[in-house]
Amino acid sequence: MDDLEKAILISFDESGEVDSVLKSQAVAFVQQIKETPSICSICIEKLCFCKLVQVQFWCLQCLHEVLRAKYLSMMPEEKSFIRKSVFGMACYESVNANDTNWVKLLDGPAFIKNKLAQVVVTLIYFEYPLVWPSVFVDFLPNLSKGAVVIDMFSRVLNALDDELISLDYPRTGDELAVAGRIKDAMRAQCVPQIVGAWYDIVLMYRNSDPELCASVLDSMRRYISWIDIGLIVNDAFTQLLFELMLVDGLPDQLCAAAAGVVLAVVSKRMDPKPKLALLQSLHMSRVFRLVARDGDSELVSSVASLLTGYATEVLECANSLSLEDGKGVSRELLNEVLPSVFYVMQNCEVDSAFSIVQFLSVYVGTMKGLPTLTETQLLHVGQILEVIRAHIQFDPMYRSNLDVLDKIGREEEDRMVEFRKDLFVLLRNIGRVAPDVTQIFIRNSLASAVSSSDDRNVEEVEAALSLFYELGESLSDDAMRNGSSLLRELVPMLLSTKFPCHSNRLVALVYLDTINRYMKFVLENTQYIPMALCAFLDERGIHHPNAKVSRRASYLFMRGVKLLKAKLVPYIETIMQSLQDTVAQFTKMDSVLKEVSGSEDGSHVFEAIGLLIGMEDVPLEKQSDYLSALLTPLCQQVEVALLNAKSQNHEGSLAHIGNIQQIIVAINALSKGFSQKLITTSRPAIGLMFKQTLDILLEILVVFPRVESLRCKVTSFIHRMVETLGASVFPYLPKALEHLLTESEPKELVGFLVLLNQLICKFGVGVHDILEEVYPVIASRVFNILPKNDILSGPASCTEEIRELQELQRTFFTFLNVIATHNLSLVFLSPKSSGCLELMLQFLLHACCNHKDILIRKACVQIFVRLIKDWCTDPNGEEKVPGFRSFIVEAFATNCCLYSVLDKSFEFRDANTENDIKALKSFYQSLIEKLRLQQNGSLVFR
Repeated sequence: MDDLEKAILISFDESGEVDSVLKSQAVAFVQQIKETPSICSICIEKLCFCKLVQVQFWCLQCLHEVLRAKYLSMMPEEKSFIRKSVFGMACYESVNANDTNWVKLLDGPAFIKNKLAQVVVTLIYFEYPLVWPSVFVDFLPNLSKGAVVIDMFSRVLNALDDELISLDYPRTGDELAVAGRIKDAMRAQCVPQIVGAWYDIVLMYRNSDPELCASVLDSMRRYISWIDIGLIVNDAFTQLLFELMLVDGLPDQLCAAAAGVVLAVVSKRMDPKPKLALLQSLHMSRVFRLVARDGDSELVSSVASLLTGYATEVLECANSLSLEDGKGVSRELLNEVLPSVFYVMQNCEVDSAFSIVQFLSVYVGTMKGLPTLTETQLLHVGQILEVIRAHIQFDPMYRSNLDVLDKIGREEEDRMVEFRKDLFVLLRNIGRVAPDVTQIFIRNSLASAVSSSDDRNVEEVEAALSLFYELGESLSDDAMRNGSSLLRELVPMLLSTKFPCHSNRLVALVYLDTINRYMKFVLENTQYIPMALCAFLDERGIHHPNAKVSRRASYLFMRGVKLLKAKLVPYIETIMQSLQDTVAQFTKMDSVLKEVSGSEDGSHVFEAIGLLIGMEDVPLEKQSDYLSALLTPLCQQVEVALLNAKSQNHEGSLAHIGNIQQIIVAINALSKGFSQKLITTSRPAIGLMFKQTLDILLEILVVFPRVESLRCKVTSFIHRMVETLGASVFPYLPKALEHLLTESEPKELVGFLVLLNQLICKFGVGVHDILEEVYPVIASRVFNILPKNDILSGPASCTEEIRELQELQRTFFTFLNVIATHNLSLVFLSPKSSGCLELMLQFLLHACCNHKDILIRKACVQIFVRLIKDWCTDPNGEEKVPGFRSFIVEAFATNCCLYSVLDKSFEFRDANTENDIKALKSFYQSLIEKLRLQQNGSLVFR
């Protein structure tokens, strides 16, 4: 073993036992050798005499790299030596005829032979057909040496396809040109001889060496797309291929390889008419029975791919040909193969290249516009529906994961949701071309699920319910309300059913969603209201043991209440009794704290109750009793919690926060069912209850002034009360605003500004006095928080702190705009606000001229326009705001209306920058463009 061989072994070592310094030295040494001018001779010598596979691999890899990089600069003698040596190795010959101890690479492992094939293909790339025209013709006589050379020839053909010809990989323009040159030369010179060799090899070795035959057929499959199809589709070769598939006793690997070749034949791109003739000549029906064998075998998988590929081509012919050219024949072939294709779709592993949905969608598309469907087409529609039902079913192996919704279950559910989308689109398309068949199929699926007494068929029940849900998605509102005989049968069946597997999360969820989908039918058929209520309120819905199902039921029940509203008045008492325990969970101090999402979801029950008892159809006395029964214990619980919090340490008071949050959410949701008219006009006693509740909840801000989650919940309730109580909320606002203003963090100020915007938009000048008190406090805090110049933007601006500052700035601009556009600009001029006026004007001016967001620039300009209207239109010519007029002319008009638009970032084609007056826009644009051209440096771009 010489130094090079040692160095190669060390450089390939992965055991970790070799010293890292020594390994680095070895790598450097072999790299140095690779750069020597005689490297090709060195490599060939090693390949002839060295038996170490690491050295053989390194030498072959080195030859490959050197040829790719330096072939054009090599001397002819060196090229000839490499060509002769490499070809001799590939043909199982010695490089030197006198050598008796030469190493036979073809006896080595597969990866050595594959690397040798890659080197041969590199030579073909540069030399065929101009320099080395006989490479393939010279190879063929060597095939008589037996399996070892036949195997090598197949590897060379495979490598040629992988490295150059196959379009499965991205190719450069040069590579495509070389591939075209090679294919043209092979077609003209040697393809018939190669095909003949393939036939002879398979015929000779099919019994003695089926593995070799399979590899030859795999090579053959790759070349069918660009060689003369007549060389394959003839009596001899076609008969041989089908014999390999149909004769018993041959290994599956060989049979599958033959099926792969036939698939390549049927997939070859051709004009529709000759393609149909080819497909017809294959008599494919003789292999249909093969898919009924053991579904896990390689043969079945390959035949399944063959049949789906064949059916795809036949369908394409049917869509492309006229009746005169063979549309009838293609339909016959399609009808013949479709039952086997449907079987494959339901029972076999389908090739990833074949899209079940795409194929079926195209087939269903052929039925659109037909006045009636034939019996065969109707039969196929039924089989397609079976395929859809089979494919939308979840895999039972994930049942427990999906029920508890762990990480695996969540991933599987997400995958199936996405996977089902196209299948449900297909279902709706079938429903349009064959509505009766589709509805009967769904009816039978649901009836079968309902009648099942076995809780093991969770996936089948879920699929049947999903089909019924999707049927509802395809029905118009009129069809839903009027209700066909099918709906009149199935909806009551659905509402009255309690599946044995109803405890399963997926079944329970789709059951509830399906009921919700058909609630418009219930709206028009009120006799089913009691059944629908039971489904939502019993253990199938809100009282389901799974919390996620229960919360979903609460939400869907609320939506049902919104739809049915007054029709539920006779059932209010029953509903309230059924929900008593659910409501009580929110009124217990020792209730287990739920996660935040849970407390939010639970509020839908209270919203539903509010919608029910908030109707004017409910007598006042009953309404008051219901509301009092809900609000009184909730408010008492808050009062007790606040009292305890005052007397306890910090840790003790935190124990009440989660409970208080739930209560606020519940009360907030409850109030949504009561209109302002009812509370303030027709039934003020109801309004008094909410005022008392508001007074209690505002105390939370006193006891927990710095608990952000509680402040957010209370603020949300104030928003609600502004809409519900109207102007009668005013007495409570000073206390609320005072406590909400105690915090100065950007996030807190944003929430406060949003509340003020709501008050201004709802009450206008009615909030002048309140605004006059709070504006200077807010403005001074905002100006202290926001930077004097622009907030950082770009890649470095994604921190939470920067985002909060950006949000505060946007909200404050909106706040100023709302004040100005609601006749409240005098607030800016009040004595308390005098210290903020100059800061505000400069703040707005900077944004008008420099802000990156054109919408914010536009909003700030609108503020100035409004202020000009309010402060500069005195008929006597007196200045309402001393100095403001000159500020507008000298600062605003000059900087904003002229200088800032000189910056090329101001885009005239942007709809947000345009003036509505066309003439002014045209003149102004022309002026600016001229100024840009004439600019001599006296104006500074921003």
